[in-house]
Amino acid sequence: MNRRYLLYAFGAVAIGSSLPLISWLRHRFTPVPEFEMLADPKGFRRIAGGEFSLAGNVFTGIGDNRKASLELPLDAVRKNICGSLFGQSNGNTNVVPIASFSDFYCPFCRVQTKRLGELERELDSKVRLTWHELPLLGDASLLAARAALAADRQNAYVQFQERLLSSPFRANDAYLAALSEAIGVNHEQLVSDMNSPEVAEQIRVSAALAKIFGFVGTPALVVGRTVIQGEVSDAVLRKLVELERSENWTDAC
Repeated sequence: MNRRYLLYAFGAVAIGSSLPLISWLRHRFTPVPEFEMLADPKGFRRIAGGEFSLAGNVFTGIGDNRKASLELPLDAVRKNICGSLFGQSNGNTNVVPIASFSDFYCPFCRVQTKRLGELERELDSKVRLTWHELPLLGDASLLAARAALAADRQNAYVQFQERLLSSPFRANDAYLAALSEAIGVNHEQLVSDMNSPEVAEQIRVSAALAKIFGFVGTPALVVGRTVIQGEVSDAVLRKLVELERSENWTDAC
């Protein structure tokens, strides 16, 4: 019996010590994706991703009425496509920006958001994440989007998403107070930012970007100059980051 446990122990140690090697081999032998250059916006390219949640009405909840909701800042976004995608850059072209588009009620988005957060922590100074919310699945999606972006203003976007993996989002004050305490953010600031014009404008800009890039659902990513609709594996993401760093992603900007 003791001999059997000893064999199990050696096996566990062997598997644990081989994990870095397995990760390296997976990255080493992941093929370079096949790219399709986009006619619009110019300078960007596309690869196919995996599964995604189909969109509802991309304009739901963005304005007070249908006419207002359709008035997206398309011209302004086109003139500053990379700023709209990735926010302010510090000018370091070795840092590859990743823009993530998600909807809280998209099951694939929850998984990918967590993996992106882990990737950012692991790669540290090599990537920089920007979070975009596309509340495609109705009013509940819109409320969750506002809360997620408000949490992001206190650097707690991933914590917000992870906290809600086990419970549905509710917009009442008691729930938001408990949520704020759980993820370590200021409750009053969270509520204020949720209802701010700035967060509303962020959602409008993200909707404009989705229209420009032709996203038909979530999740979606823009990694440097590479556009992806659907889920994507960590191995492919790492390969893309490597390519974008070596090929000067800023050419698209």
